[in-house]
Formats: sequence, C-alpha cells, structure tokens
Amino acid sequence: MSKRIEAKHKIDRRMGENIWGRPKSPVNRREYGPGQHGQRRKGKLSDYGVQLRAKQKLKRYYANIVEKQFRGIYDEAIRMKGDSGANMIGLLERRLDAIVYRAKFVPTVFAARQFVNHGHVTVNGKRVNIASYRVKVGDVVEVKDASKQMALVMEATALAERDVPDYIEADHNKMTAKLARVPAPAEVPYPVQMEPHLVVEFYSR
Repeated sequence: MSKRIEAKHKIDRRMGENIWGRPKSPVNRREYGPGQHGQRRKGKLSDYGVQLRAKQKLKRYYANIVEKQFRGIYDEAIRMKGDSGANMIGLLERRLDAIVYRAKFVPTVFAARQFVNHGHVTVNGKRVNIASYRVKVGDVVEVKDASKQMALVMEATALAERDVPDYIEADHNKMTAKLARVPAPAEVPYPVQMEPHLVVEFYSR
C-alpha cells in the first residue's frame, strides 16, 4: 500500500498539480518536481509536450489506465457522433470503477478499481468484477450486502471532501447508485483542469 501512495505522490509532483485533489498531496507544499533536479527551471513545453502531458494527466486520473486500453477509448470516441473529447470523457465516466468512486462508495479511484476487482459490486443484481465494465444509463450499481459494513465504505460515504455529482443518483442507505445521464466534460468534478481536446490532438498526430 505504501508503494502505491508514494507513486501517486510522485505523479502529482511530476505533473505539478494535485490531480486527485487529495489534502495530503505534496504539491500542496512543493510545486516543483521530484528528485535532485526537480527545482530547476523547466523550459517551455512544445505543442507535443503539452498534448502528451494532457494525455498523461487524464489517463492517470482514472487509476492510471494502461495505454492500450486508453487508446481504445480514444478510437471508440472518434467513431461516435459529436465532439471526440467530450465523447472520451463520457466513456471514461461510464466505467464501473468511476461510478463506484463518484458515488462515494470508496475514497479513491485506485480503491474503486480494487473494490470492483474483488467482487464487492453488482450491476442490475449481477456480480461484475471488471473495473472497465461500461455502465449504461439507468443501470443500478450496488455494493453487495456482505461488503456494506466495510470500514473503507463507511469512511468514504462520510467524506466531506467531495460531493456526488448530479449525473449520479446515489443512495447511501441502500448503497446503490444509478447513472442518470452521460455527463458533459464541464459537469465532471475534476480537481484540476482536464483538456480532452489536447488528448484527441495527441492521438490524431
């Protein structure tokens, strides 16, 4: 567990932003990067560098999705009608681990992936243990009865740091959540500015 926390801290400092909005992020104290050369002044990023950083930031926010899977989401987004960047965000927010995190069943997106993988969640009454499972509008996501009293779950629902967004209908008494609609990028409560249009530009080079 300590290695995972340390890695997240390094990601924050490398990006120079508190990507997950955590109170204990080292960026809150030190905005420069990690390592002995972290305080050196950085040169201006090229267009490619700006696009790459936007991609890394968005990919890492969702529990550091592997590149092949993230590229697949982009490929699907550009085949859909409408704005490709908005489509990407919509697809990412429909992931089961993202729904579990947004509903405040767990404290972090990393915990959400593990929570789903360990079989603590059902979708429409059926057990699903694939974090990337695509939730449809109207699907009911529920924490299994045996898992509702887990300390992780009880602590997460009591967190005052973040609220459940409007596009998720969550009932913390029954421990259920429903995707009311696919959100627009502006509706997603990112702690930092995400730039999906730059991600689209990166992949379309």
